[in-house]
Amino acid sequence: MSRSGLTTADRERGVPAEVARPARRRKRPDTPAQRRRRRVLRAALALAVVVAAWWALWYSPLLAVRTVRVDGAATLTPDQVRTAAGVPAGTPLLRVDVDAAAARVARLPQVADVEVTRGWPRSVVVTVVERRPVAVVERAGTRALVDADGVLFDTVTGEPPAGVVPLDVATPGADDPATRAALGALLSLPREVRTEVTGARASGAEDVTLTLTDGRTVVWGGPEEAADKAAALVALLGQVASGALDPAATIDVSAPGAVVLR
Repeated sequence: MSRSGLTTADRERGVPAEVARPARRRKRPDTPAQRRRRRVLRAALALAVVVAAWWALWYSPLLAVRTVRVDGAATLTPDQVRTAAGVPAGTPLLRVDVDAAAARVARLPQVADVEVTRGWPRSVVVTVVERRPVAVVERAGTRALVDADGVLFDTVTGEPPAGVVPLDVATPGADDPATRAALGALLSLPREVRTEVTGARASGAEDVTLTLTDGRTVVWGGPEEAADKAAALVALLGQVASGALDPAATIDVSAPGAVVLR
């Protein structure tokens, strides 16, 4: 047979090549009914995929909470945070209300900030920032820790944490001007000086005094120029320690440009 598809006998008989070559069968066009069936099938498959994904996210145990991880807790225990979050094991992750869980944890007095996130595929992560105590106050027969914002957030029965200064104010709290002024004075001091402070007192926002470990009194005054007052106090304490200045019972830095030693 030749490449034209004719046999030797065909050529001898004079049969045209286009007649001898078998005709290719043309594919019949789809009927409207067939096209409709295919469209319905594709739509059904797409719907099945959507339903399966929806079921997996909202009801399947494959993507459900198995663990609640707690990060950042120090004085609080992880179990305390988990209990406050109230996220039951087995809850599908997508159905966990992370905002509501965060709001519940935020009600713990020790918590300054909290974030609750989903840890796919099977966990919830609770990240807390605890309040750091700056001072301790006595109120109604109990002693409470106070953070930098003046919030009373925990009680203590023994010694307060290291570096926490006893604070004497009439109405301790975040809205009390005397509390805020005294805390501002403490927070403006460098750590090495704050560790020498054994007490702070304020009868009002403009009347803050500090007591040092050796009994000396620092008259601080009001909250203005706190950085300048802290710098003046640090310089004076350094000069006294070096012997350049004689010790004084009272150091008045209420006007940092004109410090008075008495």
